[in-house]
Amino acid sequence: MIEAQGLYKQFRTKASLKRGRRQKKVEAVRDVSFRAENGAITGLLGANGAGKSTTLRMLATLIRPDAGRAAIDGFDVVSQAMAARSQIGFLPHNAGIYPRLTAVENIQYYARIAGLPDDEVDVRVEELVTLLDMEAFALRRTDGFSQGQRTKVALARALVHRPRTVILDEPTNGLDVMATRNLRVILRRLRDQGHCILLSSHVMQEVTALCDHVAIIDDGRIAISGSIADIQAQTGQEDFEDAFVVAIGQSLEAQG
Repeated sequence: MIEAQGLYKQFRTKASLKRGRRQKKVEAVRDVSFRAENGAITGLLGANGAGKSTTLRMLATLIRPDAGRAAIDGFDVVSQAMAARSQIGFLPHNAGIYPRLTAVENIQYYARIAGLPDDEVDVRVEELVTLLDMEAFALRRTDGFSQGQRTKVALARALVHRPRTVILDEPTNGLDVMATRNLRVILRRLRDQGHCILLSSHVMQEVTALCDHVAIIDDGRIAISGSIADIQAQTGQEDFEDAFVVAIGQSLEAQG
């Protein structure tokens, strides 16, 4: 389970001036609170720049929140970061795979980092190659892979240690129709096995097809959350895309 309470993150950037440069504060996440339960797929939905990726990176212990707190399966992401990491399989927006290694070598490398016993590594890698339909490129170096192929390798790497909690940043980015459908099957299977799955997206079809619970983020804040039916009811809309637009509009009115 993932719990986030009042997460806040500010970055400092350099703004140009005629006589030099000065630092500018950018509030990427202002106030994010939500829960993602075990045995459910939770969607973090928002436009580009709304704060989705920054929120996921805080939950994955990659960056520290400036305020608020979060926990993964009861482990605080700041004070118990290593324990929290052991529970997580994380697919970042940028796959970050090693180009000089083959797909299989990338997965094996991460399996060993994650502490899988040597006698389990090859068996688990073979399972994931089959599950993600990677046989055609499993033994090729990843340099030159398509975005979809890179995403599959990164997803296999995230799942190799059988994490209890899976965090995915726009997982269908670059996937074709069949790969997207296969990914949905995999995520539903993980959900049915009791895993906690949190994914970010700005694609309505993806969210409505997969998610049991949705938190809509706008300008670094949670605008509304609940099941898709709950959000439609709260906004008075029958179409979820229309409900999203209304929720964002209400959020802007409340801020302004």
